Amino acid sequence: MALLHSHSVHIGKRGGLQARRRSDSLRRSQVDLEVVIPAYNEAARIPNTLTQTVDFLANQPWSSRIVVVDNGSVDETAAVVRRISREKGDEVPISVVGCSRRGKGAAVRRGLLSGTSRFTGFFDADLATPLDTLTEVMTHLSDGAAAVIASRHAPGSRLVRPQHFGRRVGGKAFRVLTKSKVKGIQDTQCGFKFFERDALTAAMVQCRSTGFAFDVELLLRLQDNEASIIELPVAWTDGAESTFRPFQDGVASFASVIQLQKATL
Repeated sequence: MALLHSHSVHIGKRGGLQARRRSDSLRRSQVDLEVVIPAYNEAARIPNTLTQTVDFLANQPWSSRIVVVDNGSVDETAAVVRRISREKGDEVPISVVGCSRRGKGAAVRRGLLSGTSRFTGFFDADLATPLDTLTEVMTHLSDGAAAVIASRHAPGSRLVRPQHFGRRVGGKAFRVLTKSKVKGIQDTQCGFKFFERDALTAAMVQCRSTGFAFDVELLLRLQDNEASIIELPVAWTDGAESTFRPFQDGVASFASVIQLQKATL
């Protein structure tokens, strides 16, 4: 697959974000795809995640970089990532950036906006979505899609290992709440989303959420901009060590989406 590099266009209020992104990216060579992995206290799990990801990306026809965003970890996450970068970085470059502002949305935002690659996106450190999904993702993005997201609920999807009961109930309620807001999308929360750079930047400058509701707002902003979003059914495996807490994070996510609904009325 032949991929061409492109750079984001400076448009009005994007300027401040782009200036910061250019500054953050001076040490990172241009690639076709940057994969962002938000990480909070992932020192134990991240070695396997990075090894599998490097092994997959190294055999693809596009050039790639992995960007791990350390979201205020109190363990050795950053040190472990740097060690693996020294060991595996010749195959696929690995960068680590910090994000002191807590919340998955803040970490993902930091990682996505710190690069200049034509395509970028993120997935969770638990590798719940198969890595080979990226092959279809890159095909759609190269063909002009603005966003390609994995889905656990689109026709053809399959749950290899389902979530426990509490998370399933909370997830269903969350989907009901967001269905009228993000129209036509079966699964806003699957942690595997990839984008074309310009479409992403135009949507991100409008986003304010920093927690687990970040995904909802980002998809909403993309739809507001009439960007094309493709939802891919996947074989998904629940991560037993997920950092999502059904009660605390679920309540916060509901509150964020309700606030988002009020703000967009």
